[in-house]
Amino acid sequence: MSLDKAVAPLLSALTKLHTAQRHLHPIHLEQVKLEIDDVRGPLKQAYKNFSETGDAIKAGIRTSMGLVLKAMAAFEEVPSDPEGIFHAYRAFRYMPYALENLYPANTVSPAINLFFLEGFRHNDAKILEGLKDRGPDTGIKHFNNERGSKGGYSLYVPEFYDAAKQYPVVVALHGGSGHGRGFLWTWLKEARSRELILISPTARGDTWALMDPTIDSDNLCTILETVRARWSIDENRLLMTGMSDGGTFTYVSGLQSSSPFTHLAPISASFHPMMLELIDAPNIVGRPIYVTHGTNDWMFDIEVARMARETLGGRGADVVFREIADLAHTYPREENPRILDWFTNDRSRRHT
Repeated sequence: MSLDKAVAPLLSALTKLHTAQRHLHPIHLEQVKLEIDDVRGPLKQAYKNFSETGDAIKAGIRTSMGLVLKAMAAFEEVPSDPEGIFHAYRAFRYMPYALENLYPANTVSPAINLFFLEGFRHNDAKILEGLKDRGPDTGIKHFNNERGSKGGYSLYVPEFYDAAKQYPVVVALHGGSGHGRGFLWTWLKEARSRELILISPTARGDTWALMDPTIDSDNLCTILETVRARWSIDENRLLMTGMSDGGTFTYVSGLQSSSPFTHLAPISASFHPMMLELIDAPNIVGRPIYVTHGTNDWMFDIEVARMARETLGGRGADVVFREIADLAHTYPREENPRILDWFTNDRSRRHT
């Protein structure tokens, strides 16, 4: 059996689980459970049959299968009560590490390589060939960012990196109780597809320091300086984005006058006009900000995002507002391409 055929049940299960994760909502948990049933059996059989003997890449694939099965088992046990949604979030924490173990196999499996690319690149011979270059200092790297650690970061540099070019940078901030090593995978597919440098840092505390932003802002600036010293970046294309607490910190840190970021894209974030007084944000005029929020968000009501649109737009920010009808307090992966189209095509420059 070919490797691509052997991993097909795993890729199907990952796709189905990503869809399930996207539609997590307290009142829909039982329905979401039913939607993953059809991929569980084939994955169990594939896991049983898959041989990893003497091969580190195959061992990673089998580990990935096992982690996905653990996610499914944990999700199946999620209670149908008000606390069930938090159990569901915990169940899905196996997913990023399943992807981390699977990713090295992109070098030997076309199917896995395409899984980590956007669809519009699947027949792009130049990109597919470029991903094979794997020059020095490229690919995925982790800096003091083991699971459970604080303040480090994970990084992706395109395999076909060319020092003569300048690369846009995306800094993606995890949600509360999250971790940068896991959140990297929320943006990896798009970074590979669009020649971006991706930085996924981890907060210094249990979540981002909203009450004393300098704690994490200073660390983010240090990380950015470290990356700038080693790789060629586009100073006019520095995006800070984040989910939930990471989105809130995008407002709190990204709007400070000292922030190096040119574009901001908070997702499912909290907001209050008082934030602007606390951080003394004089550089709002002309600032490109892409706000994404769901009408079904049960943690931060949609009115919070509408307030952000009105407040920031009223102070002169260049606001794009995306209100998604079926989105709860979950990450809308389908929004990444829209955010990046806005980010890379925007011809504005940082207001000074």
